[in-house]
Amino acid sequence: MVLWISAALAAVGFSLANTVRGETDRTSTEIDEVRGYYLATGAVERAAVELLWSVSFQGPERRIKQGSASVDYTFASGVAHVELIPETAKLDVNSVPADRLMRLVTALGVDAGAAMEITQGIVARRGGAGGADSPPPGPSFPAGGASFQEIEELLSVRGVTPEIFYGTYVPAQGDPRPGEPRLTRRRGLVECLSVFGSKNLVDANTADPAVLAALGLTPGGVQLLLQQRTIPLTPERLAQLQPMLGPAGQSLRLEGNSILTIRATAQVRLPNGQLSDMKRTVAAQVKYMPSGYSTPIHILRWYDTTWSN
Repeated sequence: MVLWISAALAAVGFSLANTVRGETDRTSTEIDEVRGYYLATGAVERAAVELLWSVSFQGPERRIKQGSASVDYTFASGVAHVELIPETAKLDVNSVPADRLMRLVTALGVDAGAAMEITQGIVARRGGAGGADSPPPGPSFPAGGASFQEIEELLSVRGVTPEIFYGTYVPAQGDPRPGEPRLTRRRGLVECLSVFGSKNLVDANTADPAVLAALGLTPGGVQLLLQQRTIPLTPERLAQLQPMLGPAGQSLRLEGNSILTIRATAQVRLPNGQLSDMKRTVAAQVKYMPSGYSTPIHILRWYDTTWSN
């Protein structure tokens, strides 16, 4: 009886120890997440100020080099990778032609039937023909033309699911090798369309491959551009590259308007000096105001929770 009671108490103690250890790990993860959030927030603010300084005081001492799509920061408490995505890397949802829109949705992995439905829904919605989930037919006044005011309004268009809008993960093509991820990220419409997007020319350094395909670049042309822009393109290099990309190459530009998205992914440093496995990503849609405004940096949107590669 004593042995059985001892075994039962040992099992209870073992279970309690596992529970305490699990709660300790969970609390540690939550602390790392909170620290990572503020680290990423600080990286966004630092990048916004350094970009303003680099543009205002151009010269060899620029903190962020011209054409850079990202910048890395090392802090005492961790590291942060910051992506700089101008709105000219995206297409204007309110003016993109239907043929480009169809190519864009198809390039995001949507089948032809659903892509046609989404394209027609977006065009009808911005034209006032009821492209969203319209109410049942009946005596009513026809909807007037209304442009998209926020990109999230695309979720009300028939056929646009959260996976198509935000992106999702799909199985990797072929048989992945040991150590390689079995899932790959498939981008969404939010990465390719914007209410502040470009009406004609897009940024060659940061445009998503689906946007490049929507412009009419061939798959070979898209891969060529992706390879060339591993080092930020300069006006001279882009001019040399455009003839090799065909007619769609004339739809490319560098940088663009005064609005861009700054997205930071941070990892905090643990007491042992290693980086935490927890990654925290935040983003801000920033507009740089012209001279004369008391605040040169204006935050249009702030995203507490977002994703990054």
